[in-house]
Amino acid sequence: MDTLSREELRTLMTTREECCISIFMPTYRAGAEIQQNQIRLRNLFREAEEKLLASDLRTTEVKALLEPVQGLLGNVIFWRRQSDGLAIFISHDIFRFYCLPIDFGELVVIADRFHIKPLLPALRGDERFYILALSQNEVRLLEGTRHSVREIDLGTISKSLAEALQYDVPEKEVRFYPTKSGGGERSVMVSGHGASVEDAKDNILKYFRQVDRGLRDFLRDEQAPLVLAGVDYLFPIYREANTYPRLMEEGIGGNPRGMGAEQLHTQAWNIVEPCFQKAEIDAVAQYRQSSGTGLTSNDIKEIVQAACHGRIGLLFVAIGHRQWGVVDPDTAEVRLDEKIEAGNEDILDFAAIQTFLNGATVFALSPERMPDGASLAAVFRY
Repeated sequence: MDTLSREELRTLMTTREECCISIFMPTYRAGAEIQQNQIRLRNLFREAEEKLLASDLRTTEVKALLEPVQGLLGNVIFWRRQSDGLAIFISHDIFRFYCLPIDFGELVVIADRFHIKPLLPALRGDERFYILALSQNEVRLLEGTRHSVREIDLGTISKSLAEALQYDVPEKEVRFYPTKSGGGERSVMVSGHGASVEDAKDNILKYFRQVDRGLRDFLRDEQAPLVLAGVDYLFPIYREANTYPRLMEEGIGGNPRGMGAEQLHTQAWNIVEPCFQKAEIDAVAQYRQSSGTGLTSNDIKEIVQAACHGRIGLLFVAIGHRQWGVVDPDTAEVRLDEKIEAGNEDILDFAAIQTFLNGATVFALSPERMPDGASLAAVFRY
């Protein structure tokens, strides 16, 4: 898999089993170095095997757990489709792997939950957005993050604008023609034999209202930006039909039918990135403005307890930092350890999971951008 959705991340976060194995490693996309990919995974496989055997699991149990990874080692096609990093998650009931454009450090963690903090840059600061690609013959919805994009099945929503351009008289048709304006190319709609432009707009508007109603099921309770892609003439018509509050003012011009998902993703990211940068800047500013009021903290134990009680509104986690320890499930009391040991977990990872599941925003930042230079910082809701 080369995409990571919010739903998949939530599944990984909420999984609790006796033995959850998380493996992370950097990978090479091409060149002579790609041979190191299999060597790295084989070494991490052995490390996981040793840790599992040390936890008193029988050899047959360890072999059964790690069998899916053994299958990847000999999969030639799999190794031809690498990105910058590989993340693997294994338990008795789950086996998932993600080839992502994130340069992971080598890491094997075995606990009663998956270790997900290295994945946070893929959804950094909740940096998700949607692309609605509109053309006469196709309607597509894509979900993107900074690093990935995937197409969403629209289910029963009709996927063709042709329905909006049907007329009782066959020769009455509407077509789009490119014109030059202001140094660039744009599209205008003109009517054919007897069909008025207003009739055409009305039909398209009716169709777009159908699309908007259908999208409500997909975007319910969402706060992610939505970017339109289509010929210029369709933008104001869709905005009239739209009820989604985070529709971006700027869109991707041109017929998207000939654009692949990656091309749409690149252009859409250029539109939404300033919005996400502003969100991060505003969040850090809110932390600084609230300092000294009791509504901020960079104390790990205090933050973990607040996360358990749903008190965190904004959480900042330093990428690459780990703090091992144990959280009491009944009291939320925290014990910090100097190194990874049997039964402990990354406390920063725990805080990120609890905050995410409680509907708050998690920003995974490089250490130099962290408030107060801390490894963990938070703004409390109350």
